[in-house]
Amino acid sequence: MEALQNIFYHEPLLLFGMIAIVGFYVGGAARKIRLPSLIGFMILGVLLGPSLLNFLNDSNLKHFTFITEMALGFVAFGIGAELKMQDLKKLGKGIVSIIFAESFTAFFAVMAAVFILTGSWPLAILFGALAPASAPAGTVAVIQENKAKGRLTKALYAVVGFDDGLAILIFGFSAAIAKMLLLDKLGVADGNEGLLASMQQPLLEIALSLVVGAILGFIFCLCVRRLDSSREKLIITFGFILLATGISELYHLSLILTNMVIGFVLTNTRREAFVHKVTLPLNEIMPLIFLLFFCLAGAHLKIDQITHLGLLGVVYTIARSAGLIGGASLGGLLGNMEPKIKKWVGFGILSQAGVAIGLSLIIQNDFRVLASRPEVAAAIENFRLTHPDVSPFKYDPTFISGALITTITATCIFFEIIGPILTKLALTKAGEINKDTSHAGQ
Repeated sequence: MEALQNIFYHEPLLLFGMIAIVGFYVGGAARKIRLPSLIGFMILGVLLGPSLLNFLNDSNLKHFTFITEMALGFVAFGIGAELKMQDLKKLGKGIVSIIFAESFTAFFAVMAAVFILTGSWPLAILFGALAPASAPAGTVAVIQENKAKGRLTKALYAVVGFDDGLAILIFGFSAAIAKMLLLDKLGVADGNEGLLASMQQPLLEIALSLVVGAILGFIFCLCVRRLDSSREKLIITFGFILLATGISELYHLSLILTNMVIGFVLTNTRREAFVHKVTLPLNEIMPLIFLLFFCLAGAHLKIDQITHLGLLGVVYTIARSAGLIGGASLGGLLGNMEPKIKKWVGFGILSQAGVAIGLSLIIQNDFRVLASRPEVAAAIENFRLTHPDVSPFKYDPTFISGALITTITATCIFFEIIGPILTKLALTKAGEINKDTSHAGQ
């Protein structure tokens, strides 16, 4: 076994060749039992990952992050290319209503549930802030795999495309408030950073992502309009997605928003037939990208994390699910959306992975720095000695961030598995998956 691990470590192409071949059949097996093929890809990743065979381990997974980033770039571009203004106008203000309602309902539901359980406002606010963050790749993969079409499908594209921006804003506000409450609890004045100052970063991130995406989108349209063959269009499209993703990573922008805007500019400035010629070649390579992406995602899911789930994780899982599903239905009701959207859109947005884990890592880093400040460290120790019966959930930044990252990592395993399954269920119940195409290729 160790010899194989060394071979795969030094010859990653051998490993990825095996993943592509085995993943093809594992994905097919998942479809035969009416599960999305990406569940099979993730199971293969878990099997090859640190939890079991350790062929994909922590030392080599970090070298493959570019695959994850590239895949998210393609997913985001595809979402943007589906967001035609005329279709959004037909869906009306209801989509905006759904996005705001599901995000804020999930935020308040999780915050209330965690506070009732722990009595800690900082912890509750942070968990609430992470609840709206979604993983669009799972939803998009299910839609594309099953060739889903219809108003619910269009609604899902819009919701998973735009709610990440709102999630970043909610997180920015919430992280600043949680930090202020912690420092107030410890009796430490924070002269470095106020609430408005804390909000500058997420606002700037979103604004720059939109601007960079718009600029690249118009340049992309100028470049691709003079090309004739599908092969040439594919090369330029591939290049622009990689370029946008690289710029986003370099300057800490949202790669999802940046690439989504490129697709949005394309589909709203060019004729539908031309857009189809540009996006059609991508549909041929997306299955392979999804296979690699979800296999790597599975490798990152460490099964032993489930043992750390505990009551806090269960409460978060239930409250987030209820908040997203209930909030989406409420938003659909307020926006006067048709019944199938009101009923099922919430089931298609439960997937959660990289964004939530990334935001929790930001909290972990910020709170580690906060706890290392001499005056804060002294205040924590003094509070611990003078209030021995008070839970560290209420005052210790290190303890809070540790509970946050552990719980979010564990619950993402659940949401990454159940999310795509419920997305397929929702699309099937809404009548937007053709039964013949859903079993095609077997």
